[in-house]
Amino acid sequence: MSESGFFIVLIAMVGGAIRVSTPFMFVALGETLTEKSGRINLGLEGNLVLGAMVAYAGSYQTGSPWLGVLFAGLSGLVLGAMHGWICKLPKVNDIAVGIAFMSFGTGLAFFFGKPYIQPTAPRLEAIPLGGWSSNPSIAQALQVNPLFFVGIALAVFMWWALANTRWGLIVRMTGDSAASARAMGVSIDLVRLMATAAGGFLAGVGGAFLSLYYPGSWNEGLSSGQGLMAVALVIFARWDPIRCVWAALLFGAAGAIGPALQSIGISQGYYFFNAAPYILTLFIMIASARSKSAARDVPGELSLAK
Repeated sequence: MSESGFFIVLIAMVGGAIRVSTPFMFVALGETLTEKSGRINLGLEGNLVLGAMVAYAGSYQTGSPWLGVLFAGLSGLVLGAMHGWICKLPKVNDIAVGIAFMSFGTGLAFFFGKPYIQPTAPRLEAIPLGGWSSNPSIAQALQVNPLFFVGIALAVFMWWALANTRWGLIVRMTGDSAASARAMGVSIDLVRLMATAAGGFLAGVGGAFLSLYYPGSWNEGLSSGQGLMAVALVIFARWDPIRCVWAALLFGAAGAIGPALQSIGISQGYYFFNAAPYILTLFIMIASARSKSAARDVPGELSLAK
């Protein structure tokens, strides 16, 4: 590979990492907030798929992709609130409810989304950061969607809020010790309901990115399990919003290897490279299971900490 070819692959991987990582980032941030309150929501895959469908339908019907993003977030919020309300009932298992809502959200999206598979909806516009280059491959690779920057700003804000605000202290205390939070007069159910609903909202926004920007269409195979992989990222990131961004970019880079190599004509092993994010997820789960750092940082009220 020539020096110029290597540079093009590198830029393509950076651009691909940004594109592929954005939905991972939103789902991981949503699950981080949920788990910080002491609840696990494995149903965010359903929020992601339903958000993708609602965003595409909303954009098609209103002509505004940003309204589609808002509708996607609201659909995720509703699913998250339903999950949070059911989980506060006695003898209800968070994980079982999450799996049920994953199927429920996906089923709703498939049922109501059939009329929107063929029509073309207005898509989110990207910010061109590659205008300095005359190479069309580099210019295309550095088309960055504003939602990526929104995700980074949200991660920084969440990191700061969890560490420095009264609300952040309440969320962390609820997740670490429900008995202590209850003794301080905190409504455990309300905090977890709000955290789960907010986490669902973010997952819905992540779904909007999939249908309105990359890949940029609505179909029933759109997610490919990204919601579940993003939940695995939370453990890898040790429930830290900033680390979630880096972990999402790592997954994005893994997913961008195949297309980056294809951009310079290397197609051998393309399907193997497409499987890289799934292989990475497997290794991350194995490493996290043996990680003392993850065991130390896990919120005490999560079932995986008991």
